[in-house]
Amino acid sequence: MLRTSLKSKMAAPSGKKFPDFLRLKVLARDDLTSLLDQMPGRKDLVIDTDLMKPLDRIANVSVLKQRGVDKIFKFDNSLKSMQGCEQRIYLVRPRMTTMKSIADHINSDKNINFQRKYNIIFVPRKLHTAVSVLEYEGVMGYVTLSELRLDFIPLDKDVLSLELPEFFKTFYLESDQTWIHTVAKSLVRLQALMGEIGHVHCIGKGAKMTNDVMNYLMDRSSSDQDFSRHEIGSLILIDRDVDYVTPLCSQLTYEGLLDETFGIKCGTIEFGPEVTGKQQTAKLLLNSDDQIFEDVRNRHFSNVLGYLSSKAKSLQQDFDKRHDLKSVGDMKDFVANELRRLKEQKAVLSHHIGACEQILGKKTKGGFEDYLQTEHSLLEGTSVRDNVSYIEELIFKQDNMLKTLKLICLLSLTQNGITPSTYKSLKTQYLQSHGFEQLVTFSNLKSLGILTEQEAGSQAATPLNKVTSGVAAMTRRSTFKSLCKKLSLIPKSEDIDLKNPTDMSYVFSGAYTPLSCKLVEQVLTRGGFTGMEEITKYLPGGVHTENHVKASKENISSSKDKTGKSARQDRPVSKVVLVYFLGGCTHSEITALRFLGKLKGYVFIIATTAIINSATMLESVMERPPI
Repeated sequence: MLRTSLKSKMAAPSGKKFPDFLRLKVLARDDLTSLLDQMPGRKDLVIDTDLMKPLDRIANVSVLKQRGVDKIFKFDNSLKSMQGCEQRIYLVRPRMTTMKSIADHINSDKNINFQRKYNIIFVPRKLHTAVSVLEYEGVMGYVTLSELRLDFIPLDKDVLSLELPEFFKTFYLESDQTWIHTVAKSLVRLQALMGEIGHVHCIGKGAKMTNDVMNYLMDRSSSDQDFSRHEIGSLILIDRDVDYVTPLCSQLTYEGLLDETFGIKCGTIEFGPEVTGKQQTAKLLLNSDDQIFEDVRNRHFSNVLGYLSSKAKSLQQDFDKRHDLKSVGDMKDFVANELRRLKEQKAVLSHHIGACEQILGKKTKGGFEDYLQTEHSLLEGTSVRDNVSYIEELIFKQDNMLKTLKLICLLSLTQNGITPSTYKSLKTQYLQSHGFEQLVTFSNLKSLGILTEQEAGSQAATPLNKVTSGVAAMTRRSTFKSLCKKLSLIPKSEDIDLKNPTDMSYVFSGAYTPLSCKLVEQVLTRGGFTGMEEITKYLPGGVHTENHVKASKENISSSKDKTGKSARQDRPVSKVVLVYFLGGCTHSEITALRFLGKLKGYVFIIATTAIINSATMLESVMERPPI
């Protein structure tokens, strides 16, 4: 039986009660402080650049100072030596280049006979490849090695991230399965806190691998950990290569546009002087604690400025109330309780209005409407020749190389590859415009299946060959078009109410419903993949479903019906669904799932290896990405 406290915590989905993920943050902080305590006294902390923001989410500077940290350095591969005290801790990813730099630091100290203790903390785990570099450089005898199993970082009440952007390239491009263990371990640790997830649905090869490793790890740890609680009803693991189209589409919700315009890193955004109107920058933590942001984050951008304007008027009215205060006591009460809050809200509101103005300025200058129209036309599969001409025009103008590459990739994905003549022409023009280093980019995108060339037909232009090639073209029906038809990804109605949406497609102005989110909806509606055979045959990596409950005997007997099947789906917890994206997810997908949850009565928790957008996904596999 579920405990009473757990029952009260997990109310009906309509109440949108989320599991308490702050426990994950506390665990990570305790693990970190424990490792710091292993080196008593003053010490310097050298932190990997891409770990700075994640570390800040679990332990601030004051916590580190309490544990004896004297100075904090940002790790830099170019530095051959660093000053500091006689103890140093490196908090780094297990990369070979990083280990070479650390070895250089140690050897530099040895050359000047400087005595120092070194501890390397690998995040999230130690890898043999990294250790072998230290051995080769002859510094293993000078270092102590530890691990900080930094799993999920709660970015919000419903968003968890591993902050592991390299997963996409290493797994899908390089076929390196190293990080699958980390993903599986994050799920094991989550279930040790939240209870076992009884229903698991896998979409893609990485999802199945993760589930297999997760089961193996849970079997090994079940003897000394309690998995009997149940706070999450279902888990849907989905590979990024199942849906490449969605992350390549231009985001049109406010949070998505903030990410594409300014960049959101680990739930934090930094606004420059162009937004703040001052010389200094402003950093904002974007989560549901900011009520103004919470009210606009999931809106289509066309409805944001109107809301912010009305909010500004309402705020001004609250400020003006001070003129109506008659007694000194009322004025003291206003200053003590209301004034500070109003000033904070005014500053936040000013930043969001400034951000909107910058987004509008950038979208109206660069022919964004034409670009968006071409993008939507590619999704619909219409006016292919006109779309190719528009892409060529962008190349001739030497427009942003990422914007152009996005459209070329969408052309390939929506048409099951680009015809040989068009592919050769676009590739040649792109390389001439942006440099022949991009040959590697085209090769990488081809390996990923994002940018491919259709198989060439016969060169002889005889009537028979024309008929044969026509039949081949019919049988080579686009996978994307087939999925669009079977799942109704392209809404038929052109009149989409963006202010009061009724469909997930509003995140892309009603032009397209995210495939990944539609698959989640179908799996939950059908309780698995039964009856989805005509859909799943188009998905790479296959699908898999399993139900397993490693509960105590009391829980098993009380949660099964006469047929022996689990009856947990009748409980409110069955409406709590964890959707885990392997390879990253976008803010548009998060918004779409929030909307689906509101529509269908589900509480969605979105987990991901990293939050991405079209630019970050392409840059990760590009040769010499744009600065």
